Amino acid sequence: MNIKRVGNVILAVKDLDKSVEFYHNTMGLPIKNQRRTWVDLGQSGALLSLHPASLTAKHLGTSLENGIVIGFLVGDVKSALDELRAKGITIYRDIVEHESGKNAIVLDPDEYMVSLFEPIFVDKAQQTTGYHGFTPA
Repeated sequence: MNIKRVGNVILAVKDLDKSVEFYHNTMGLPIKNQRRTWVDLGQSGALLSLHPASLTAKHLGTSLENGIVIGFLVGDVKSALDELRAKGITIYRDIVEHESGKNAIVLDPDEYMVSLFEPIFVDKAQQTTGYHGFTPA
């Protein structure tokens, strides 16, 4: 086997339109491909793919131990959280400081956890600038 990289992360969602609204309009991910029952979001690297969930299967979204967590790197976790709070997005866990950076978790429309992580760079030359919230300033 010769895996090159992660191609996509696939989420089964209850309401495709609501999820596209959240990930595209609220979070700012561009739509790469869209079909009636499948939407790919992102520009480069792994894509986030959404498709309709089963109406009968049990859904468990808010579990760090056995659920799915989607992680985004942000330039400023506080401003990202303020921006989402102002848009009425549910904050699952407020900012927590770790040795490696700051992290907060919000919930998407299906109650999947979305992690926002602001890394601390030991070597300041590695740190990128010009980011505020989710998008370049």
